[in-house]
Amino acid sequence: MLKKGNKLYSILTGSCPKCHQESMYEAKNPYKVGFLFKMKERCSHCGTKYKIEPSFFYGAMYVSYGLGIAFAVAAFVISFLVFKATLVHTFIAIVATMIVFMPVIIRISRNIWINFFIHYDPQQAKTRPKSTS
Repeated sequence: MLKKGNKLYSILTGSCPKCHQESMYEAKNPYKVGFLFKMKERCSHCGTKYKIEPSFFYGAMYVSYGLGIAFAVAAFVISFLVFKATLVHTFIAIVATMIVFMPVIIRISRNIWINFFIHYDPQQAKTRPKSTS
């Protein structure tokens, strides 16, 4: 099981990279397309600012490219090598995989990117939530 304090926990759950106490996103479900890119400004528990600088998440596009390639290769291997599909059906499987998993890839890319720069702090996880007053 994934435990708080592990980067993988923050990446897969979309939780605050510093305290792991709440989601960074307004809607946890990435398939709510209207809320796909909407993030909270700060963590209400530890006060971590998610958008470190303007255009911070542009760097996540590079991560997204790598993840997209990984998903496409997985779709190829499963359809062509495992199920012995034709090249046309394999291409369709790759395109369908990319369309279906696009919101997940975008979210995971952002989670990976922010976890490069912000690290888990056990002290922040234990402190009481900061007031916004």
